Amino acid sequence: MASNKILVIDDTTVVRVKVREMLPPGNFEVVEAKDGMEGLNYILQEKFSLIMLDFLLPKMSGWEVFQHIQSQPELRKIPLVMMSGRKEEVTEKIPEPFEYFEFLGKPFDQKQLIGAIKSAMTKAKQVRPEPTLVGAGATVHHASAPIASNANGATVNTGNGAVKPAVAESSASAAEIELLNEKIAKMQAEIDSLKKQLTQVVTFIKQKIK
Repeated sequence: MASNKILVIDDTTVVRVKVREMLPPGNFEVVEAKDGMEGLNYILQEKFSLIMLDFLLPKMSGWEVFQHIQSQPELRKIPLVMMSGRKEEVTEKIPEPFEYFEFLGKPFDQKQLIGAIKSAMTKAKQVRPEPTLVGAGATVHHASAPIASNANGATVNTGNGAVKPAVAESSASAAEIELLNEKIAKMQAEIDSLKKQLTQVVTFIKQKIK
């Protein structure tokens, strides 16, 4: 029976198969998830020895899954390997050094994979400060694993004991604003289109009644 249960969350079948094939035979049971939502459901339902998480995923991004993991003490204890073909996309959200998880750049070979897993196991054993509740359910987290706040005024820990509002670094809020802007732009385009159609109808009617 496999002694370690690993969850591989990646939307690319080749990557999931590659991880499975590179792991030593007999020691690992690999569970695959093709998007962030499916991966999070597995995380909440089953117990894993390791999570390998792609940063860019459909339905729910790796960044969002990461935030869910960090928000729950028991899940934070699971060794985590974050994967991405572009490291800068990860460091934009989570600044280095990565204290509590390991980063694995794509593409990778077997040696890099095994090394990342071992490093993630070691980092997961480090004692980290517990999150502190602030206000209406808002959570303060260590600066190395920032959790995006929302519009209710959540705050984040700066790492030196000081607490400040999470404004610019709030990816969730930024994403929501961007989504709203896209919806507004789309609605405006539809309104303009309707106005144009209405003008054409009015012009047509005027021509008919002359």
